[in-house]
Amino acid sequence: MTSYDPKNSTVELTLQREDLRMKTKYAIVFICIVALVIIEKESNILSRVSDRLIQRQIPQQQDFSNITQKGSLMALKMLLSRLSGTKRDNSNFSEEEEEEELDDLGTYSYAGGRKHVLLLATTRTGSSFVGEFFNQHGENMFYLFEPLWHVERMLTPAAEANNGTVLSGIYRDVLQGLFLCDFSPLEKFISPPPQDHVTPSLFRRESSLSLCEERVCSPVIRDVFERYHCKSRRCGPLNLTLASESCLSKQHHAIKTVRVHQLDTLQPLVEDPRLDIKVIQLVRDPRAILASRMVAFSSKYHTWKAWAQNGQVPEDDEEVKRLKGNCDHIRMSAEVGLSQPHWLRNRYMLVRYEDIALYPMQKAEEMYKFAGIPFSSLAREWILRNTQTTQKASGIYSTQKNSSEQAEKWRFTIPFTLAQVVQRVCGPTMKLFGYRFVNDETTLTNKSISLLEDRLFN
Repeated sequence: MTSYDPKNSTVELTLQREDLRMKTKYAIVFICIVALVIIEKESNILSRVSDRLIQRQIPQQQDFSNITQKGSLMALKMLLSRLSGTKRDNSNFSEEEEEEELDDLGTYSYAGGRKHVLLLATTRTGSSFVGEFFNQHGENMFYLFEPLWHVERMLTPAAEANNGTVLSGIYRDVLQGLFLCDFSPLEKFISPPPQDHVTPSLFRRESSLSLCEERVCSPVIRDVFERYHCKSRRCGPLNLTLASESCLSKQHHAIKTVRVHQLDTLQPLVEDPRLDIKVIQLVRDPRAILASRMVAFSSKYHTWKAWAQNGQVPEDDEEVKRLKGNCDHIRMSAEVGLSQPHWLRNRYMLVRYEDIALYPMQKAEEMYKFAGIPFSSLAREWILRNTQTTQKASGIYSTQKNSSEQAEKWRFTIPFTLAQVVQRVCGPTMKLFGYRFVNDETTLTNKSISLLEDRLFN
């Protein structure tokens, strides 16, 4: 009779368990391989079906279907890698490599390669002119001009009472909705309120080619006046449902605004996985901005005009403090962008208006490349036509500019006294952006002396 050996029994039981574990492991690997093959084969079909349904889906559904399909594929590949024993040595895995892997996963969340461009600026920086670079792209671009005007107009009293902080979250939410082709957040601020999503009151509708194209051109309604009516064709009040449908059909979206003052308030918008946002911040010499505002907003700058006459500027005046505050906001936003925090990495570009005015085609190409959008022939032709124009075409709101002349024009319209004030209160901002200081009026008006330092921001 064979005696019972506990040691041999334990070894045999261990071997059986190890064999079962290996079989289970290989079974999981086999299932993963089958799943990968199926997903790879079906991805093209799913993509075609998604394209057909895009007009029927709300933006959130459209974009998250892409996340599910692509994200699942990546997750299975990672699982397969780990189950098959190809472990990575994490001890030397840097934070940058870790973020790159997350970026690779995040790439799949952007629907159909659609790009979103947010052009940030302040008034009188040439933003209307630069915005046209994207507005003129062609039928694949949906462009909006200053949609946040409505929000600011309605909430200015509340904003002043709360130092403007009440607006930042609302601005962000409205921009998010518009980038997703949802106009309902904006409708809340249009006055008078739209009726059945139709409004004759959208600010500067005519400045967006997308809102004046045939598919958005609703029939004319008798006795209904639209202040900002389309110039290219005779249309009725804007139907925001048609505008949303047009937006969904476009490959790329761009919005221009001068009403977002702090870049860091946009972090949740930039991090939205449904969007692929690139932020372009447009800046200009603060002395040029003041000179331009004194002409464009003459009634609001009578104090500065009086100072220009008598040559005395009280440093503790509220107007001077407001100027300093504006410069500080611009500088702080740019410092956030240039520091390239993780949420803005490869998503922020700083551009000086003066560089665009001197080299419009080159800078336009750079902005398009940064945004990941092909530089269209239509945009190129528009720039050629509109950067060499006559004096007659260069009104204060005109997008037709002799761009090289515009870069220096302000130097002959602002008194040296006021230029000194700007240099004193906006000095840190000027230094960051590479604008040279002047010590006398002769230097200020001498065009042979450049006030621009060579500066690469990106």
